[in-house]
Amino acid sequence: MANCAVVGVNWGDEGKGRMIDLLAEEYDIVVRYQGGSNAGHTVVNKYGKFALNLIPSGIFHEKTVNVLGNGTVIDLEHLVGEIRMLREKGIRITPENLKISERAIIVFPFHKMQDELEENRLADAKYGSTKRGIAPVYSDKFQKKGIQMGELLLPDVFKKHLESVLEWKNLYLKGVYGAEPYSLDEMLAWAEKYGSELKNHICDVSEYLYEATKAGKSIMFEAQLGALRDIEFGIYPYTSSSSPVAAYAPIGSGAPWIKVDRVLGVVKAFSTCVGEGPFVAEWFGEKAEKLREVAGEYGAATGRPRRVGPIDIPATRYGVRMQGATEIAITKIDCLSYMEEIPVCRAYRIGGVETEKFPFTPLMEDAKPVIMTMPGWCTDISKVRKYEDLPKEARDYIEYIESAVQCPVTYVSVGPERDDIIVR
Repeated sequence: MANCAVVGVNWGDEGKGRMIDLLAEEYDIVVRYQGGSNAGHTVVNKYGKFALNLIPSGIFHEKTVNVLGNGTVIDLEHLVGEIRMLREKGIRITPENLKISERAIIVFPFHKMQDELEENRLADAKYGSTKRGIAPVYSDKFQKKGIQMGELLLPDVFKKHLESVLEWKNLYLKGVYGAEPYSLDEMLAWAEKYGSELKNHICDVSEYLYEATKAGKSIMFEAQLGALRDIEFGIYPYTSSSSPVAAYAPIGSGAPWIKVDRVLGVVKAFSTCVGEGPFVAEWFGEKAEKLREVAGEYGAATGRPRRVGPIDIPATRYGVRMQGATEIAITKIDCLSYMEEIPVCRAYRIGGVETEKFPFTPLMEDAKPVIMTMPGWCTDISKVRKYEDLPKEARDYIEYIESAVQCPVTYVSVGPERDDIIVR
């Protein structure tokens, strides 16, 4: 079977988790290839409702092997908590079905402290960090001061490396922020407490994937966030610190030789965004509250209310291109059923000039949405399972999006459960 990446087209929170949960059964391996505990995938299935921050969404399938690749950053405490939560719900997690790259970087408590201190310093100019330590740990990685998961298996190496890094980090925390230093003993105790539960999962993921591909195993790559939060191509600096685009999937997984044959871009039927940065089509007031409540738009990782608005065609078209999407899944279209008219941001107006192009980030500060409307369907579509059974107005809306972003829609999600899906 061809390898597939399931990726976000917009700001994240598009519903990737429910699509991965649906499709993972078709794949032997699901690999999370970037990011940390700063975002989440909400999955609803026969086991219950879950917000997964680190563990790949294929964990609910008995025969699927789940991998955290070298491109991820791992908060040991958070990951252990997630594993315990899943086990309490009856989900089997063993070294055979959850593998962690020895090259993934560890997120320490001092990274989270640094993240919080910097957001507080920025005050009104903050980037909207989740304060999970993601930007500081990726910064450390590229300064060659990160500590890798595999070092937990080498206690003497780990202690010596941590001591060196901590000396540098404490100079920074005290000198820049006036914060209290961290002691080596407390960080070693923290790493032992949580790392001891993960050691059996740590392995040479690159070698594992090499042997798996030789054996003809199929792989699904799982991203967090979306193209507009990509460090290279997103609304910088209001982005994540890693690359959620599909092109990075083989590198972040540990298998840069792998070809991604299929890219499923996930698009929500309306726009949502957690965090700061330009969000041109944003709604406010009662209109926003209504959509937020109907659709349950609160962050999976933080619980923060999501910013909401109509679907943004310039942003979606750009995201489809950056992801190299070969097909699209539209999620939460059922949440628009209460609207008599469906608004669409079809273009932007910048400096009095209308454009359908997604602009360079600083230009977006003055951008205004150009809104058109389409007829609503005003009926419950959550039980529909065949495309032809959807109201004409819903089909027209889907086909408009398909035409506008120039990518075929192959899935339409009409609810949160695994089977609430129309395959087109």
